Amino acid sequence: MAGLMYRAAQISVCGYGYTLFNSQFPPQKQQTHKRGRGHRRLFNFSAISCTSIETENSIPVSVKALASIVLSRRLLAISVLAASLLPSCSEALEGGREELELERYTDPKDGFTFLRPSSWIKVDKAGATVLFEDASKGSNNVGVVVSPVKITSLTQFGTPQFVAEKLIQAERRKESTVGAELVAVSERSGKGGIEVYEFEYKVDSSRGGMKRVFSAAFVLSKKLYLLNITHSDGLANPLDPDRRKVLEEVLHSFDVDQHQYAFFCAPDYSCLPLVV
Repeated sequence: MAGLMYRAAQISVCGYGYTLFNSQFPPQKQQTHKRGRGHRRLFNFSAISCTSIETENSIPVSVKALASIVLSRRLLAISVLAASLLPSCSEALEGGREELELERYTDPKDGFTFLRPSSWIKVDKAGATVLFEDASKGSNNVGVVVSPVKITSLTQFGTPQFVAEKLIQAERRKESTVGAELVAVSERSGKGGIEVYEFEYKVDSSRGGMKRVFSAAFVLSKKLYLLNITHSDGLANPLDPDRRKVLEEVLHSFDVDQHQYAFFCAPDYSCLPLVV
């Protein structure tokens, strides 16, 4: 209940701020107050537009000028308030952004595991070993593809930077791709000493606009395991820091299920899974 009351109050404040910024002050209406048989004017700018008063420094100042100063100060105060509330205003007016909770998924057949948003639904898609989508926006998704390869580790294919460049080239060759830009490349060790490459890049697509993509890959038993996390990241609705942090946690969780496999690692660091 407290959360709902806060949201209602937030929407009220934000709505007032946006209305104030997008409208002009209407002309001051002439108000009257009945008194006895007649009435008198309470306030009328046009009637006293030439009237001046003396300030304590004996400088004549028109009443209209004073009113303008008061309104300007009021606008300044509300502008500062609205600016400080701008990020929360956008969320309030859009209904708020869902906070993602993670749960672990382990594939029983191919033996990989990762954390995935618990609210995202599992869908079937050709070519994907497993895929989870945001129910409210299907272009936000996380999936894994497992493919046979001839190599036993990623290092036999190339360095992380080399693999990243091949990945970007593949994205640029897609018909729907307007542009693709590499953001970051990293490397870490998974269970059993398996080398895991991680990539982050941006893709501008004619089918879904600007997207942020996080990828992780490793090779095990002559199979390439590739995790892809795709999320919208346009100018109108950029990827916020909290959501980004959650997606990075998903990225770093991609690994082999330690309960399904034990490993024998050769001196050349190539590891073979042994089914437990």
